[in-house]
Amino acid sequence: MNLSPKFDAAAATAEVGRAVAHDSAARHVSGSAPYIDDMREPAGTVHLAPGHAEVAKGKIAGMDLSAVKAAPGVIAVLTASDIPGINDCSPAMGDDPILADGEVHFHGQVVFAVVAETRDQARRAAKLGKIMIDAAAPAVTVEDGEATGETVLPPYEFLRGTPDEEMDKAEHTVTGTIRIGGQEHFYLEGQVAMSVPGEGGEMLVYSSTQHPGEVQHCVAKMLGQSDATVVCECRRMGGAFGGKESQAAQWAALSALAARVTGRPAKMRLDRDDDMIMTGKRHDMRADYRVALDARGVVSAVDMNFASRCGYSADLSLGVNDRTLFHADNAYFYPHARIASQRIRTNTVSNTAFRGFGGPQGMVCAERMMDQIAILMDADPLTIRKRNFYARGRDVTPYGLKLEDNIMAALVRELEKTSEYKTRRRDIARFNKKSKVLKKGIALTPVKFGISFTLKHLNQAGALVHVYTDGSVQVNHGGTEMGQGLYIKVAQVVAEEFGIPVATVKITATTTEKVPNAAPTAASSGSDINGMAAKRAAGAIRDRMADLAAKLHQAKKSDVRFAGGKVYAGNAEMSFAELAKECFLDRISLSSTGFYSTPKITWDRNTATGRPFLYFAYGASCSEVTVDTLTGEMRINRVDIVHDVGRSLNPAIDIGQIEGGFVQGMGWLTTEELVYDDQGLLRTHAPSTYKIPTCSDVPEDFRVNLWASKGNRENTIYRSKAVGEPPLMLATSVFSAITMAIASLNKGVVPPLDAPATPEAIMRAVNAMKVEG
Repeated sequence: MNLSPKFDAAAATAEVGRAVAHDSAARHVSGSAPYIDDMREPAGTVHLAPGHAEVAKGKIAGMDLSAVKAAPGVIAVLTASDIPGINDCSPAMGDDPILADGEVHFHGQVVFAVVAETRDQARRAAKLGKIMIDAAAPAVTVEDGEATGETVLPPYEFLRGTPDEEMDKAEHTVTGTIRIGGQEHFYLEGQVAMSVPGEGGEMLVYSSTQHPGEVQHCVAKMLGQSDATVVCECRRMGGAFGGKESQAAQWAALSALAARVTGRPAKMRLDRDDDMIMTGKRHDMRADYRVALDARGVVSAVDMNFASRCGYSADLSLGVNDRTLFHADNAYFYPHARIASQRIRTNTVSNTAFRGFGGPQGMVCAERMMDQIAILMDADPLTIRKRNFYARGRDVTPYGLKLEDNIMAALVRELEKTSEYKTRRRDIARFNKKSKVLKKGIALTPVKFGISFTLKHLNQAGALVHVYTDGSVQVNHGGTEMGQGLYIKVAQVVAEEFGIPVATVKITATTTEKVPNAAPTAASSGSDINGMAAKRAAGAIRDRMADLAAKLHQAKKSDVRFAGGKVYAGNAEMSFAELAKECFLDRISLSSTGFYSTPKITWDRNTATGRPFLYFAYGASCSEVTVDTLTGEMRINRVDIVHDVGRSLNPAIDIGQIEGGFVQGMGWLTTEELVYDDQGLLRTHAPSTYKIPTCSDVPEDFRVNLWASKGNRENTIYRSKAVGEPPLMLATSVFSAITMAIASLNKGVVPPLDAPATPEAIMRAVNAMKVEG
């Protein structure tokens, strides 16, 4: 213990706001970070493989599984009749069987599961099953589903003002349709779970999931027992992107069922082809719109309808499609608006959450409208965009939320300047006049993304923090780590609260036996809610420690400071570890839970009133592309991004999220095409046919900057902003730039370009422009 003249705040090293490496970075790049399939298997572990339907719709007339049961290594073959509890893995609606019973609704639906000594034996045996199905014609496309009249959920809409009347009296109206494709998650680690049976019916489930609580609940109800008898744990995922929010439950349930039936540990890991066939995607949609505008291109009314292919069950389609409507305005003010959604049932795998959760589809439609207006008016698309931005007096969304934190105009001005947009646009116009084959395009597009779960009760989080007598700290919370850096950010928050180096904070695996009833790690809210819960837990312990420090050194509690691994009380100084030891000797608790619920969320879906978001994250991107009009090939020449993260918790992690999100969005809008045939079979179910971006697709000239923010106006964790999902939508600038490049072929004609803008889609649009001319 030393005496110090005075606590020096300037000398204290802040942990929050530092560019700290991801806690598993070294293990990631060296291949030593253990994922579930890397874990040492308990003795006697059995393995599962799915047996699925080969048609997309029909009644199951019978099954012959005799060859499967007789195959080498097979221990059991599981069917719906083996489930002791409820045969359902849906997140809410009870319409998603773990194993199909009586009928099948999509190609790839799991009907039985093989349990064998090895994974190879299970997979080989699964191919021997014979499922007799009285096949019926499937509804595959949105139009097929519309023809049947079947939906997974009722339609929903936002209505403001009198859009029909405004259309009738408007100076100009434009109409259009754009098809927006789905997207495969293509996480590097596929769906996997391992279940270990315990005493008294207990079940420990290791699952690659964004929502351990949901897996716990699904397994428990499937086994017909209480949630308290099931523990779900997840240390890390090798990517998820929404594909492991609800979709992980089925495979965890099957592994747990096998463990219950055999009494042995059981693991299920899907092959990549099976994973792509059997799990949901981003919702693909057909967006139809009408827009009323004046002579300056200022919108007075919109009528937008999104027909969404939801698949055979509801899954998360309610929230996903609602968020499409919430973001169909993007950054633009619609004085009168009807924004509607049809949730179409089809005989395809149920679509699910994907980064952006429906918001990107709404934004793509909004940006297409702005591009169309600009092309028809022969105006700079950025000028049209800026004229339609939310502004003072024009600052209420179609769902009634008044914007309080709108920085879009200032952010776009900065990017317009730093990207040299005007100069480059003039240069591109000159280039296109001279070049007959290669055409360039440039676009600067905004992003405004609402942060919070629109399902109010999910906006909560818990955390558990322990301080040990050597000064080390352990933290656990309900959020899951999927590579996005949530664990290190929460560790930085805890380190900041205690004034200790982040290296002394140990992050532990997310588990339902430490933090119960946690919300999924989704909606970009992971750091917001889990960081705040951990801060409160650490703050409670620090408060007790400060009481003792003040007592030991006859100082005021208000004068106690924690910084640089030390504790300052008046003129006295002691290490954090010394104070922790003193707390133990004085019988003071060094453990605490923390809880946080997001304030101000009042959204009522039934009346479409209230506040669905705590705040908005803003960003903008400027992309330049070159299109080969003979082949449809496209290259991105340069990308400039300015993105708002408030006061960054960790700039290195945030910039990484922005770069990765942009590239994933770029893939969705340019190369990643899901192709179903007319029988409902997914034909692009492997990397040989489904093209995600590679390193060579990343723009060589890629400039990312964080907006110089004074901090979130809302009282979020250290005034930061969410960064998980919003960057994906920055890639709309690529799609708009491609549109403008093709538009240069025929002035005043809008290219009929759908997303993704694959070479084939580009050539269809190019040929249509030539015909139009």
